[in-house]
Amino acid sequence: MRVIAGTARSLPLRTPEGNDTRPTQDRIKETLFNILQGDIPDCVFVDLFAGSGGIGIEALSRGARKAYFIDNGAKPVDCINENLRFTRLADRAIVFKQDAVSGLLSIFEKHVDILFMDPPYDRDLERPVLAQLRSSHYCDEDTLIIIEAPLKADFSDVSEMGYVIVREKCYKTNKHVFLKKA
Repeated sequence: MRVIAGTARSLPLRTPEGNDTRPTQDRIKETLFNILQGDIPDCVFVDLFAGSGGIGIEALSRGARKAYFIDNGAKPVDCINENLRFTRLADRAIVFKQDAVSGLLSIFEKHVDILFMDPPYDRDLERPVLAQLRSSHYCDEDTLIIIEAPLKADFSDVSEMGYVIVREKCYKTNKHVFLKKA
């Protein structure tokens, strides 16, 4: 795994030991950031269930003003901090060792531009996050929420939670679902 573009281009990233994290493949990460390229410069980015921090680090490398990394595992948090130091992007990063919902309560921004979450599959962890974001002052109709999920995951009920699906990008084994508040 590596940083694809920007100031930290081509630098390799460490991944946490074990099978608890599932880093986004470089090919999929590149496609995602091609979609987001106009939205990244000067944005505030949140990487939930951050694992190695690869997605948030890619955003920082491409010009995000600030990135929050939230993961509740000690190994992933150590890995994120090491990757941030190695890429020299730590000065624009804030790392929380918390579960996703608690971590969201620790963010004190007027506005978050992009929130990316890649929770463990088949545990339905997206719903509590979306519920928390409904009442978050920094998440508004302009905030783009991206969920990485298995292909079979169904998000047709998010409209009942006050969200609209604005785009869906499918890959061989997973997909990115792009949401905004309705």
